[in-house]
Amino acid sequence: MANKEIQKNVDIRNKRANFEYQILDTYIAGIQLRGTEIKAIRMSKVNFADAYCLFQNDGIYVKNLNISEYLFASFFKHDPTRERKLLLKKKEINKLKEKSEEKSLTIIPLRIFINDRGWAKLEIALAKGKKIHDKRDTIKERDLSRQIEQE
Repeated sequence: MANKEIQKNVDIRNKRANFEYQILDTYIAGIQLRGTEIKAIRMSKVNFADAYCLFQNDGIYVKNLNISEYLFASFFKHDPTRERKLLLKKKEINKLKEKSEEKSLTIIPLRIFINDRGWAKLEIALAKGKKIHDKRDTIKERDLSRQIEQE
């Protein structure tokens, strides 16, 4: 029964990211997961609401990324909103840290997917928050493109 719901090709996107932020640069990082978390990801039980990345102890962590509990787990359940370490090279971590501190940018998760080898990867982005008028411009552009497609 559990095998029917598990997917091999998982690609879950943060839909609010492009609306809330201007994406400047993207990176792909591995995630340090526990046993039941990968099974929950394969069942697409991930929520990006309020997720962001922060630097701690010479590493980068993703916070508030909600990976729901795996339904068929026994007593080895995980905390859905725990901080998860991202696996990047030292050069990339230092580069991200410099850019985020220098220009007061933020690092947000864009999507989570499973690569060819079966490992969960998180695409993160160096982003700048949009102002209200920028969001209005985005809405106008989207509405215009919809009208053009309909005609």
